[in-house]
Amino acid sequence: MQPLGTPARSLGGRLVVATLAFGLLFTLITTSVLTYSAWNSGLAKMNAELAQIEQVYQGTLSKAIWELDRDSLQTHVMSATRVPAVGKVVLKVTLADRAPEVLEGSSNGWSGAGRAPQRHLTLTYEPYAGAREAVGELMLYGDERVLWQRLRAQLLTIVATQLVQSLMLAALIMLMFNRLVTVHVQRIAAHLARLSPANLGLSLSLHRDAGHQDELTLLTTGINQLQGSLASYLAQQQQYEQELADHRDRLAHLVDERTAELQAANARLQSLARTDQLTGLANRRHFDEIKEEELRRALRSGQDLALLICDIDYFKDYNDHYGHAMGDHCLCAVAQTMRASLARAGDMVARIGGEEFAVLLPATNEATARMLAQRVRQAVIDCGIEHQHSKVASVVTISVGMAILAAGDAQDFDALFQRADQALYRAKAGGRNQVAGPILIGQDPPPNGDAS
Repeated sequence: MQPLGTPARSLGGRLVVATLAFGLLFTLITTSVLTYSAWNSGLAKMNAELAQIEQVYQGTLSKAIWELDRDSLQTHVMSATRVPAVGKVVLKVTLADRAPEVLEGSSNGWSGAGRAPQRHLTLTYEPYAGAREAVGELMLYGDERVLWQRLRAQLLTIVATQLVQSLMLAALIMLMFNRLVTVHVQRIAAHLARLSPANLGLSLSLHRDAGHQDELTLLTTGINQLQGSLASYLAQQQQYEQELADHRDRLAHLVDERTAELQAANARLQSLARTDQLTGLANRRHFDEIKEEELRRALRSGQDLALLICDIDYFKDYNDHYGHAMGDHCLCAVAQTMRASLARAGDMVARIGGEEFAVLLPATNEATARMLAQRVRQAVIDCGIEHQHSKVASVVTISVGMAILAAGDAQDFDALFQRADQALYRAKAGGRNQVAGPILIGQDPPPNGDAS
């Protein structure tokens, strides 16, 4: 069952996904329309550029043809081909008393006009007032590559703009939905979670402006009405139970017959409740019960009590790389190895967290506890469980924090646990795959594998 505060799929998230999908569709349609418009605009722009070239070269070309200045004509043709919008220039000389000549030039890599515009201009020359004679033809072919290049630049801007607009719209919708709906739905969920038969009279209030009469108002009213109905129903049920109390004696013998079965089932449930289902070790609940017993025993007997807190090194990286199924297998293997490496009957290994284990060692001094901790650490290494993403070894390793409750110390178990946890932190900070114990004044830091 999902907790009330963490829904499996958020309504706001689904709304954002739907908005983004609509934004993507709208972006595609808008981009298509704007691309078509940009293409036509590019055609018109190139056509205007070709027309401007005609105006610039018309007079000089006509004069050069009349004067038969071939060098000037060739220079003009090659100059026109260097204009980015021009793919090819064809100049046809058609003087009345000479055979037609054709001069042409094209830009590098030009392979045809394609969809680019083309212009045709008849060149005329007026040698004297009132006499105008056609002297040639000028044909300009646009460069389609320039059209596509300009279109790509515009298309990138169009797509980026549309995507930014879609993302901003989705963010705005999410913000508004969170402020107007999500916050109040969470308050409703929290109110329902607090309800019990004893407080059904507690009315739901969203602390909103009284002028807000909408679906949330209807929902609030419905919940309060439902609570009232449930309260009446429970009151009626209590009356019925009182009436049925007189008939319960007849069922007493049946209850006696089932008592033994229930007791056996309860015993099995108690065993399951104190055992970690994955590793088979004692769970945190069982550990919390045993630790108090061992603490009291140690205080009465005057013997030491040792505690080891063990943590698998870089286990998150192991899970991320090998998967959670292999992670569970690794936890089981480490748990069984730790339990097998401790032969004493009174020693207890428990799983107290995801990859964290606790070892209780009754009647154990510091030297013996350190030896047992090293044995446990080495046993895990000897398992040889591959761990390619560990930064300390190629196999799975553990870090161990050790704390000792010496005879005569008047401390509670929480203080002992805190000291062991601090030692574990030192083991991790010192490079992991090592045992860290109590810090002694004037003691030098130990080599890797054993941190004091």
